Amino acid sequence: MAQHEHVRVAVIGSGFGGLGAAVRLRREGITDFLVLERAGSVGGTWRDNSYPGCACDVPSHLYSFSFAPNPDWPRTFSGQEHIRAYLERVADTFGLRPHIRLNHEVTLMRWDNDALHWVIEAANGATFTADVVVSATGPLSDPKLPDIPGLADFPGKVFHSAQWDHDYDLAGKRVAVIGTGASAIQIVPEIQPQARRLTLFQRTPPWVMPRMDRAISGAEKWLHRALPFTGTARRGLLWGIRELQVGAFTKHPDQLGLVERIAKANMARAIKDPQLRAKLTPSYRIGCKRILLSNAYYPALAEPNVDVVASGLSEVRGSTLVASDGTETEADVIVLGTGFHVTDMPIADRVVGAEGITLAESWKDGMESLRGASAAGFPNWMTIIGPNTGLGNSSMILMIESQLNYMADYLRQLDVLGGRVALGARSSAVGAWNRRVQDRMKRTVWNTGGCTSWYLDSTGRNTTVWPGTTAEFRRATRAVDLAEYEVIRPPVPNGPRKAVLAEEAAR
Repeated sequence: MAQHEHVRVAVIGSGFGGLGAAVRLRREGITDFLVLERAGSVGGTWRDNSYPGCACDVPSHLYSFSFAPNPDWPRTFSGQEHIRAYLERVADTFGLRPHIRLNHEVTLMRWDNDALHWVIEAANGATFTADVVVSATGPLSDPKLPDIPGLADFPGKVFHSAQWDHDYDLAGKRVAVIGTGASAIQIVPEIQPQARRLTLFQRTPPWVMPRMDRAISGAEKWLHRALPFTGTARRGLLWGIRELQVGAFTKHPDQLGLVERIAKANMARAIKDPQLRAKLTPSYRIGCKRILLSNAYYPALAEPNVDVVASGLSEVRGSTLVASDGTETEADVIVLGTGFHVTDMPIADRVVGAEGITLAESWKDGMESLRGASAAGFPNWMTIIGPNTGLGNSSMILMIESQLNYMADYLRQLDVLGGRVALGARSSAVGAWNRRVQDRMKRTVWNTGGCTSWYLDSTGRNTTVWPGTTAEFRRATRAVDLAEYEVIRPPVPNGPRKAVLAEEAAR
């Protein structure tokens, strides 16, 4: 491969967002693009997260591209291996392999004001230039490791849920699981039978609803293959149900009381010990943190070899783990279910815009972008799953496809403008969009529910979730409004002097 290439579009990442962008580019007739992927295969978070029990909490037929339906999903909620295999098939079916550069971790993206393009450097020494960059690195791509005194000196094994060590045997070990998020509640039931003792460090208990999972029958698969519209109808029904639920999250959180009673009944069926039940009962409104789905989590916690410490881990002294409430536990292995860098994505440190500052510096007071895509000061640079595009109850694939619509129209606008040209989001437009988003956020369950979640940044502002329906977001991203952008042309030699002479001549 040449050490330098110029392309019209460079896509960063090959998860759902990156592969979706690549497919959309080809469908728009654009073949002059590359997908730069840091790992050795495609798949994004569904490649990296291979921990025991890893599965999606969105129904399979809704967690797939509308343009690439899969009639052969094995279960109503699919496991990691099936989703990863689906993404590999998408790459093959749409002829994306020639465009993908594996093992190309991007270390720097720098905007060149004179050339009106991005200069991209990779860790392996390769360099690229691109007229447009589409960043699809995703918010769940960089594990967050806790800063706990003594953790570095722990004599046993330590790994994050997204970096699972499949060569390490947990059988007969004293296992400590730190955290109670979506990954942890899937891991605990899978490893509990193997562990001699399992201790769960729970800083905040999650709300857990029953998981309505089952195998999809052969007859259903045959029907979706023979009559594709039935799969489309199934997807539409799943979408519609979730759209109807949005109002309770965004406008009327008080309506979620019934859902809380269902969740408590789900707990009571498995947890008979009143003291353990008290530990596991949240004190905040359901939906404030992501609602989790599991039929096995509570039964696993009720097993005699499991302890629940209702406190976070505060210190590690050799093989002794000390909780914030003083509880001490001996462990051989620590599994960190501590989430990801969502509101402080590391990729932002690697993007240098038109004013010579990084995206992280631009976002020092919180992430902001225009319609979840364009950041002020970063021309011809777009995000997929950008600020305030996350969802609390539906499929992110819906949001990704809306952003792909916006990306496609963005590129069309550049074609219409013609020549060497860039679009830079106006600060006023970015500010106006985000004021509207944050104003709507005030009454949502994520802001009023009484919890602290990974949706919030260090200032307490929700820069992660979209406070509306997916249909609203699709309408908002249907087309680019050029009034929200500055049209940037190459600098004219001696431009300021020529402007002065023209002004004098006009006098």
